Amino acid sequence: MGGRDHLEHLAITRKTVTGLADRLPAAPPDLPEHPDYPRILAVFNDATGPLRAREVCEALDHELLLKNIEGTRAKLKRLVKLDILTEVDAGSFTRKQ
Repeated sequence: MGGRDHLEHLAITRKTVTGLADRLPAAPPDLPEHPDYPRILAVFNDATGPLRAREVCEALDHELLLKNIEGTRAKLKRLVKLDILTEVDAGSFTRKQ
């Protein structure tokens, strides 16, 4: 295969891979059905370190009531079980690397 043919094949491969990547879902397909889950993941994508349920509540603009914080904590724990988040300390969560 000549140099020019090789470059043409690389260009086609790159175009194909880029096209496939554009069609991938932004969130994992096994995410639970609730509007908060993609928003929670977006919060963690912007985070520079571990977050607590209260901080995630604030980022989601939820009122800082105990029931909202506990509901968010339950969602974070579920994301840990789904292997999307990890609990680094008790009550402190981060994206799984």
